[in-house]
Amino acid sequence: MSSRRTADPAQTRAAVVALQDWLRDGSAPDPERSVLAEAVRLTARSLAAAAPGASVEVRVPPFVAVQCIAGPRHTRGTPPNVVETDPRSWLLLATGLMSVTEGAGAGVLQMSGSRAGEIAAWLPIVPLSAR
Repeated sequence: MSSRRTADPAQTRAAVVALQDWLRDGSAPDPERSVLAEAVRLTARSLAAAAPGASVEVRVPPFVAVQCIAGPRHTRGTPPNVVETDPRSWLLLATGLMSVTEGAGAGVLQMSGSRAGEIAAWLPIVPLSAR
């Protein structure tokens, strides 16, 4: 099992690949909660490892919140730069099956703060090619 702070790239890829049919086909049955949670946590932690820092907080309730991207550190209260989305939308972003622009335009990705959009430069985390 992975630690709470890091994600093994092979384990992350396996967790995402296990969900690729569900991600590509919105009518496919929902995955088990534990399988979904693992993929969400591992991809978010991979983002935090690839873009270390604490200027942007990425939230994917109810599974994970991570801080990433170098810059001014946030320590108390509501962070000034927040990205928040649901688990399926996060995995679509993390795999490149949806862009940050598409997610924001569709209303499934909420971004606040001047630096929130910087996560786009770090995505996708586990690219899946479009079929």
